[in-house]
This record gives sequence, structure tokens and C-alpha cells, in this order.
Amino acid sequence: MEEAKGEEVTLFGFWSSPFVHRVIWALNIKKIKYKYVEEDLCDKSALLLEHNPVYKKVPVLVYNGIAIADSLIIVEFIEETWKENSIMPQDPYEKAVARFWATAAGDGLWQFFITEGKEREEALTSVINNFELLEKELIGKNFFGGDRIGYLDISVGWISYGVPIFEEITEFKIITEQKFPLLHAWMEAFSNSEFVKDTLPPREKLSERYRNVWEAIMQKKN
Repeated sequence: MEEAKGEEVTLFGFWSSPFVHRVIWALNIKKIKYKYVEEDLCDKSALLLEHNPVYKKVPVLVYNGIAIADSLIIVEFIEETWKENSIMPQDPYEKAVARFWATAAGDGLWQFFITEGKEREEALTSVINNFELLEKELIGKNFFGGDRIGYLDISVGWISYGVPIFEEITEFKIITEQKFPLLHAWMEAFSNSEFVKDTLPPREKLSERYRNVWEAIMQKKN
């Protein structure tokens, strides 16, 4: 990767955080060299708390001593700071659509994962509706960004590896090749892209983490 204009870029993160990975993918696409600091979320470092005193969460990007928090804000900061290899759509409407889906695409997914019965059915309805609309956004495209990964791909990229784990744990298939052929193909293409494939959390380790969370929630409900 290229040097970031001789400037200092540090990312505070946590290995399984999908929000942290958004920033990693944006930095990779921009070919920005950066220092990565892994945080212990049970014992957060003084530096993290100093850089993000309001939310006290990862990710935090520190650029020449200036801290930026919130993954989507960081991604847009990266886009505006390093103009090469543009991530954001240039058309104002397409940019607005990408920003909308960046936050709305995953609506219902976590609720689907941690609930049962009627609550799960309602969450699943929301998930399916969103995925049907996302499927339409992929018509004629390899990625949401067109022929290459863009802002929306980065924003919803966690779906490509997170949903299969949710499906495995709940034993319920959401994204089938028959129902969502374009979304299914996108998941494969995104996960195997040069900017993403070597950054994904280890599948077995991530699956264990989510399963432990799921089992703890289910035990508490019962």
C-alpha cells in the first residue's frame, strides 16, 4: 500500500466488528497505509477513551492526531481526504440512495437472529423486504458500486459473511440463490475481492462468538 501522503493514520478496532471492517475496506481500496490497534472491549485503552469520549466504541480513525468516530462518517472522511479510487457515487441521487441503504439494509437482521416466534417472523418480513429491494439495486451490476466496490458495498459488506453464520446458527436460510440470485452472486464476489478476502474474521472463530451470544440470549429468554 502507498504511504498516506506522509501522514499518520491509526485505526482502533476489534477483530469481529463489522463496523471496523467498513473502515478497513475503505482504507484498502484507497491504498492507504495505516497502523491498526486491536482493542479489548472489556478493558478499553486510555487512548480509545480519549479519542472517543462520547460513545467509547470502535472504530476510531486517528488522522494526524485528529480523531473521527462512527464507521460511515469515517468512510466518507476517507473518501474526501484521499480522492484517488473514488468510493462514493458522483450522481447526487445515487449518493442519496447509497447513504439510505447503508443504514437501512440490515434492519431486522439482528432481531431475526436473537428472537423467536412472532418477533422473528416480523423481523424476517422486514429483512426479506429489504433484500428484495437490494436485489433490484444490483440489476446490471457486479457490485452496488457498478463494476467495482463502492460505498454501499462497504456499508453492507458484513452481510456477505455474517448472514451465512446467522443462517447456520438459526438453521433458517434467508439468502438463497433461487430467491436472490444477484445478492447471492454479490456475496461471493465481495467476499473474494482483493480488498476484502484477506481481512475477513476467521469463519470458525466468528461463528463461535455469535453462537455464544445467541445461546446466552436464548437461555435468558427461556
